[in-house]
Amino acid sequence: MKYLKILMLFVAAIAFTACDDDEPSGTSIFDTTPPERNEFDTWILNTFTKPYNITLLYRYQDSETNNSYNVVPPTVEKAKAMANLMKYMWLDAYNELMDDDGLFMKQYSFREFLFIGSHQYNANGSRVLGTAEGGLKVTLFGLNHLDLDNIRIVQDQPFPDHDDDPMDLNYYFFHTMHHEFCHILTQKRDYTTEFRAISPEWQRMGDWVNVRDYQAPKWGFVTGYATSEYNEDFAEIYSTYVTITPEAFQEIFNVAKKDIDDEVEGANPNAILQLQQKVDIVKSYMKDSWGIDMDKLRDIVLRRGSEIMQWDRERLLTLN
Repeated sequence: MKYLKILMLFVAAIAFTACDDDEPSGTSIFDTTPPERNEFDTWILNTFTKPYNITLLYRYQDSETNNSYNVVPPTVEKAKAMANLMKYMWLDAYNELMDDDGLFMKQYSFREFLFIGSHQYNANGSRVLGTAEGGLKVTLFGLNHLDLDNIRIVQDQPFPDHDDDPMDLNYYFFHTMHHEFCHILTQKRDYTTEFRAISPEWQRMGDWVNVRDYQAPKWGFVTGYATSEYNEDFAEIYSTYVTITPEAFQEIFNVAKKDIDDEVEGANPNAILQLQQKVDIVKSYMKDSWGIDMDKLRDIVLRRGSEIMQWDRERLLTLN
């Protein structure tokens, strides 16, 4: 009996110890404490969030990225530069155009920007420059490839080499932002169905990845991506028009004419007419639906782009 009592006390002690070990102690392995706000975070809060209700994410958050791809976050330095560039070339450009103390962008801007340091590639070999989700969130890729000592914005060529170094900020970022913003606007107020009926037989659909930009005009499109489907065609016309010079945009028509005159195999004989029809519809829609004069916006964007190319590293990283 004495041994039985001793055994029972021993078992009870073990059980008590086991229960005691079940109590949480120390720091959880799931760290949910947000990082302390730094100078950059405060600048984002005062520059984007408070005035426009825009959240700008640059730290890696697994829930914000597409887990089908392997991507990395940008460095803080590259994120700072991109935030400055985005504000000056996109947000402030529309503010200057609308002259409304930021009310237009406060009402219609994306609500969240996600910065990714690396590029994202699709299975078909195409590179994702940016994505827009439901009119709320835009993701920009490839920030870590920014050369802060060599800012390059190609405004005077319709078909620059996208692999040239340093990277063309117009192609990788600014064109993409205007393109995605166009989608936001057309999702809120649709454009005439006349647009989609102009050149459907010349769309390349899934084969657009094999279309170089300089080949697209012969079918009546401004870029290779524009040949994928009519919504992308619409957004590509808008973003191309406002980010390159009038002479560069006219060159797209010149290439189409040359291909038609040279009887290039497969060329659309009505490419120039159809392209002009689509440009006219896009310009009318933007003016009538949103009060956006694309010619005035282009002047603003081109001027600001020329100014940015004079910025040095210090200016790029100055938060003001």
